[in-house]
Amino acid sequence: MTGPDPQLPGPAEPARLPAVRTGSGLRGSRSDLPAAVLTVAVLAVLGFGVGLLWVWLAPRAQFTVTSADGGLEVTGGGLVDPELFMGDDGVYVLLMAGLGLLAGLAVWFRTARRGVVALLGVALGMLAASLTAWQVGDLLGKAPSATELSTVGTVVTTALDLNMVAALAVGPFVAVLVQVVAAVLAHRDDLGRPDPAAPPPAVPPSAGPGPVPVPSPGRTGPTVQE
Repeated sequence: MTGPDPQLPGPAEPARLPAVRTGSGLRGSRSDLPAAVLTVAVLAVLGFGVGLLWVWLAPRAQFTVTSADGGLEVTGGGLVDPELFMGDDGVYVLLMAGLGLLAGLAVWFRTARRGVVALLGVALGMLAASLTAWQVGDLLGKAPSATELSTVGTVVTTALDLNMVAALAVGPFVAVLVQVVAAVLAHRDDLGRPDPAAPPPAVPPSAGPGPVPVPSPGRTGPTVQE
């Protein structure tokens, strides 16, 4: 019995597929921290504008002081609608929900910063905006002072107040919800975030001028024409 012929080729090795680098969309990176801090700062500033809109749009009633001991009557007569005092919360919720929707979309469309860090940034930013708007409304929509209530004939306006503290969570909730829904619809583990470490796509070499091999009679191999 003879051994294997050394000239025969051995079994072919299975082809190895190149490793595929997964994106860092879910994790994010340290480079996302400055963008997240900037998001928090910008949303906190926008909270001032929302607070001013709240003071302007919230329904409020005016009363006229009729006696020195604090007697009041509705300016112009009539009765105060009981739903008026719930209108403050309703206007605040709508304003913060609108800002949360815009903030969530704006952060998502920054494809290079998608991930957990951006999600935390927009959530904290909307919380800062909610607190800022609340404090601005509370400052500008203060209740009448004791001096005003004791001066007969003075027209006073009802205070602007946030009765449901849970309304502070509406803005962050809407912003996070936008991010979650967009991530689900993306159907990608990297959230569509470009990977800076990925190699550039290979460009096929263009056919340029060069020697053309031509067959030569009487020879077994091709020759190169100069």
